[in-house]
Amino acid sequence: MYIVTLTYCVSHERIDDALPAHRVYLDAQFAAGNFIAAGPKLPRDGGVIVASNMDRARLDTILAADPFAQQELATYAVTEFKATRLAPGLNLPVPEAS
Repeated sequence: MYIVTLTYCVSHERIDDALPAHRVYLDAQFAAGNFIAAGPKLPRDGGVIVASNMDRARLDTILAADPFAQQELATYAVTEFKATRLAPGLNLPVPEAS
């Protein structure tokens, strides 16, 4: 599982211009089962994505397809962790076979 932290490196105006394309990208990743949570940081200086069910190389490829990455609007920091406890009722995707 991964926590991806985006930090904007351009004005909010440029972020807002790219936001519709970024949302389409997010929708596709949620539909594919790659992302399980996403949203803006507060204060609004970037965002956070929780990703699961993939190896790091695949995650890097997926993140490179984000319009924010392609337009160099944000930087990305990735933290991998192993979830050993989940809240009751929280179901996560089953990891891929290695």
